[in-house]
Amino acid sequence: MKTAPDLALRQLTMQFVGNATTLLRCGPFTLLTDPNFLHRGQRAYLGFGLASKRLTEPALNVDELPRLDGVVLSHLHGDHWDRIARTKLDRGLPIVTTPHAARRLQGWHRFRHAIGLRTWESHTMLKDGALLRITAMPGRHAPGPARMLLPPVMGSLLEFGPAAGEVQYRLYITGDTLMYDGIHRISRRYRDIDLAILHLGGTKLPGGLIVTMDAMQGADLFEAIRPGRAVPVHYDDYTVFSSPLEDFRREMERRGFGEQATYVEPGQTHTFTQA
Repeated sequence: MKTAPDLALRQLTMQFVGNATTLLRCGPFTLLTDPNFLHRGQRAYLGFGLASKRLTEPALNVDELPRLDGVVLSHLHGDHWDRIARTKLDRGLPIVTTPHAARRLQGWHRFRHAIGLRTWESHTMLKDGALLRITAMPGRHAPGPARMLLPPVMGSLLEFGPAAGEVQYRLYITGDTLMYDGIHRISRRYRDIDLAILHLGGTKLPGGLIVTMDAMQGADLFEAIRPGRAVPVHYDDYTVFSSPLEDFRREMERRGFGEQATYVEPGQTHTFTQA
């Protein structure tokens, strides 16, 4: 068996595809997050008759993807798992997600290796002497009783390292969460996160209900978790977004965290090294 050099596991390369879709590479692993390949003008369906029109083009088409080791899916919404992903992704791919989404992916969509994780549960992958552990983090997509209207969501902690050694790189992906007490539980358990990918946008449902972090909450989460760096995603691709990226940039600078935020444009690739 090959042994993955520690150096390759101390950096993570992210290609931003758009919305919450990224390609992540660390050591021998290549992962896709929240696959959304709808085109400008197409609608993502959010349930209960709600839909949102896409305003941008994805930077990659699904048939341009490299060979994947798995998919990390925060929840089952049409702007995170769309009809293109459903019909064109390999049904043998491991998809790490919530139990709610895994049941539907295994049943209706026939993705036989969908893996449902409850909060704090983990799934481990091994490849070429390297280990990837994916742990479900707390997430809350809406306040109060409105949570019943939206699918369950999870954040994800991705830990990379040699199969027989210590973790070399930690990545936290927030998923579509609001800032709430569950985020503080993450900060108490994990104090050495290298990078956080923040789902922002201040998604607004009819009636004005906000169901993802806006600029202020995104900065609050950064301040609570204190990762080495943060990169925002999920902020301008759909009509339901109400909090522009520039608001987050200003808020991070106001709090003195401006130099710890990295802004990756759709289509761009950036390599993050261990903090």
